[in-house]
Amino acid sequence: MNILVTGSNGQLGNELRIVSDKSEHTFIFTDIVQQPGVDTIILDITNFADIQRIVAEYHIDAIINCAAYTNVEKAEDDSELAERLNSLAPKFLAQAMHQVGGILIHISTDYVFGKEPYNTPCKEEQQGTPTGVYGLTKLHGEQNIIASGCNYVIIRTAWLYSEFGKNFVKTILNSISSKPEIKVVFDQVGTPTYAFDLAQVIMRIVENPVCGIYHYSNQGVCSWYDFAKMIAELSGNATCRIEPCHSAEFPSKVVRPSYSVLDKSKIIKTYGLEIPYWVDSLKRCLQNG
Repeated sequence: MNILVTGSNGQLGNELRIVSDKSEHTFIFTDIVQQPGVDTIILDITNFADIQRIVAEYHIDAIINCAAYTNVEKAEDDSELAERLNSLAPKFLAQAMHQVGGILIHISTDYVFGKEPYNTPCKEEQQGTPTGVYGLTKLHGEQNIIASGCNYVIIRTAWLYSEFGKNFVKTILNSISSKPEIKVVFDQVGTPTYAFDLAQVIMRIVENPVCGIYHYSNQGVCSWYDFAKMIAELSGNATCRIEPCHSAEFPSKVVRPSYSVLDKSKIIKTYGLEIPYWVDSLKRCLQNG
């Protein structure tokens, strides 16, 4: 099988490069920019003709879409580009797979939830109630994929981090090594996701895809404050004081979900997964980094 990966120079894309290394399938890694040291085919996923050309040229059977506009704050002022990348591009990728009878594996987000108050893990069929442009455009992308009629697997994930790119783990490591004290919000609760773990799950899905929407993050629940404290503890930094604070102390254009724990029962049952506890995955990431 020939598998096209979009956004392959991002966190998840780089992890897919690693976990696909021993795969029997052929992977074609694409992005809009080159990355030193790795092969990357330039592809603008907002251009339908370009997608069709690559799909035909490489006889693509499946697409894993890791590309997205993910700057939550900036999306509020850049809604047009966010809509193109998060909504229109998935539509084009889905249409391209529909034309050749292939499958699209698309990565979505917990930000499709958030407006309605709740304190139980979000299920796949729960109505999307995004609070900002990022979440709304990602929800539009999901809707466009479903409407296309293609075979699809949509995976909603949350709090993604890895050894690659910019993420919360790297930000905290940098902050605690350079500051005597930092504040981290404790009133936003969810579950971190190690991108390497998600990449492994995607590889499993590729082998036997069952169409539908799924939720995936690591196991357990924590606040951003708890996450930061564990990063400091596991990295051996005991000098920086980490204080809890309310979200209101960090004014934002976006109201982030206060509770975005994802219910993973469906993906566990469908694919027979054993999902690692978030602290164990964080340990592995810090060791690999």
